[in-house]
Amino acid sequence: MSGATLKRDLRTGRSLWADSPGLRVPVRALNEAVVCDVAVVGAGISGAFMAHELSRDHSVIVLDRRPPLTGSTMASTAMLQWEIDLPLTVLSQRIGAEKARRAYRRSFAAVAALKQVVAEEGIRCGRKDKAALYLAGDAYGRRALEAEAEARAALGLDSVFMGPAELRERFGIERTGAILSQGAASADPARLAAGLLRRAATAGARIFSPVEVSQAASDPEGVTLLTDAGHAVRARRVVFCCGYEFPKGVPTPGAEVISTWALASLPRTRCPTWLRDTLVWEGSDPYLFPHGRGRAADRRRRGRGRSHGPRRSSEAEAQVRDHRRQAAPPAAGGRVRDRLRLGWGVWRKRHRPAVHSTGAGHGPRLGGDGVRRQRHHLFRHRQSGGGGGLPRRSGCRRGPVSPRMTRRAS
Repeated sequence: MSGATLKRDLRTGRSLWADSPGLRVPVRALNEAVVCDVAVVGAGISGAFMAHELSRDHSVIVLDRRPPLTGSTMASTAMLQWEIDLPLTVLSQRIGAEKARRAYRRSFAAVAALKQVVAEEGIRCGRKDKAALYLAGDAYGRRALEAEAEARAALGLDSVFMGPAELRERFGIERTGAILSQGAASADPARLAAGLLRRAATAGARIFSPVEVSQAASDPEGVTLLTDAGHAVRARRVVFCCGYEFPKGVPTPGAEVISTWALASLPRTRCPTWLRDTLVWEGSDPYLFPHGRGRAADRRRRGRGRSHGPRRSSEAEAQVRDHRRQAAPPAAGGRVRDRLRLGWGVWRKRHRPAVHSTGAGHGPRLGGDGVRRQRHHLFRHRQSGGGGGLPRRSGCRRGPVSPRMTRRAS
């Protein structure tokens, strides 16, 4: 019997978050028919937040075809940003000014509420408040970012435009401009989801896994979920939190699932102090997310392929070179190798960045000469436009890396 949601090959390789402590979630087998107020389909980060909130005053059952946390959550960027991929000015043109403003207000409020939940519940997930630096790129240049900063300021959002001189002075980055915003954060998504699910279970939520929902049938009194366990789940309401595995029959006009690439390595260089407290991204396509804790992120418009867990550096580099030749579009901001230099090294005079050639393709940096055991990530995200990238920057010390690549559907 086919499932009620699409089933995708969400990721390959081994996620960096899989090594995190505190990922235990209490699960049980579905050995009999059960009844609840709300059934949540999906035990990833979205399902965890939903179960945590609803279990306060409802009986909740969580179902997942996989063990909890092991879908696309395990390949998350760990970035908690209220900024939306489409700038406020562009979104206003797409859906109207009032709806766009509402979307940005709600996004800002959601991140603030998320941080409050983590603090109140005492969830240990490495959450850290951060600023976000949005660099001018080939899709959105200086004038676009100036207009965007004005639109955000008019909405009361904490965003300011920085010209090239100030950007160079404060961050050592050569761009025509940038927007510096407050209110972002980063956190380990697996530990966060696990903490939320454990607290939901303490409040009475029951988590069944692995259980495949094969069919959902609604009636005036509620919804019946048929499962591969041979037992039904009866609920007044059902919430699908399936990420990229959309419920069948739900229209997704214009949606396309592509690949997100992640690359993790052992540290070889120190991180500039400001990068540990700042999320960086850019108005380009594809666009990069270098992280100051040992991760960088970047998404391509296209990019297929996969890797299969840890491998030696030479093997990873060979796959990266192939991917670059096949998937890399012309980059107005320089080669992919050059674009990664901001996120892969410490700024030191007379040295060059600790970067191996990477052609790896969103949302969540660097260690120092074997002292701090931190890591890198590299992710890809989609945005309109083409080419572009982070600036070439000299002043970093070179060092070998042994990358671990992971692909995630996105």
